[in-house]
Amino acid sequence: MTRSNTRPEVPETGSSAHRQPPKASNESFTQPLAQQVAAQIRDMIIQDLLTPGDWIREQALADKLSVSRTPLREALKMLELEGLIRLLPNRGAMLTELTVEDVKEKLEVLAVLEALAGKLACQNATDAELAEIRALHYEMLAWYSRQNRLEYFKVNQRIHLALVAASGNQTLVETHARINAQLYRVRYQSNLQNELWGTAVEEHEEMLAALEARNSEDLSMCMLNHLGQTFFKFSKNLEVLEKISPKKES
Repeated sequence: MTRSNTRPEVPETGSSAHRQPPKASNESFTQPLAQQVAAQIRDMIIQDLLTPGDWIREQALADKLSVSRTPLREALKMLELEGLIRLLPNRGAMLTELTVEDVKEKLEVLAVLEALAGKLACQNATDAELAEIRALHYEMLAWYSRQNRLEYFKVNQRIHLALVAASGNQTLVETHARINAQLYRVRYQSNLQNELWGTAVEEHEEMLAALEARNSEDLSMCMLNHLGQTFFKFSKNLEVLEKISPKKES
């Protein structure tokens, strides 16, 4: 089977200190405008600049992003395919709202997908892919040592997507990308609340060691436990969880 060179795109996130829409990186300007807009909206969602359950005011958002409504609408269609928004006929676009049970179910599926990805990556990853994941790991550790959670999170996500891509299974890559995109906000907010940050770093150390040893069983188990711990840490404080992903009213 021919390996695809395509790698899942990782949304870049910016500081929300001034509550402004994140600016696109220089690399984003090589992308079509609609993809740039979609990336900026993803960033706004995970940082709570756009709130789940709210309606999107197209003209106001287009003005904020300094684009016309045409690329904005194209971007919204992309985000609907990812499950981040809902496009309702004659009503507009609404940000998808996840319940606690939604989050639990999606994390369970994501854990299985990443466990499979780890097993396949041990079998199929090239030396270049292993070197890239190793480099990303040390970059992540540098942000951890600086206690910079935002930059840590961005590199952390790049590691997860690189590991899945190294599986060589394009169907797995695409399925994982869709579910993971729906959980970006949850995982980022969980990272902000996580009091056991050091534990997550230790888990990544174990993941890297298993990958470098090409121990598929160990890495698969590490990935399962890692995602399981994500929900455990995330749900320790139910009030925080409900604030991040409030239940819909019946």
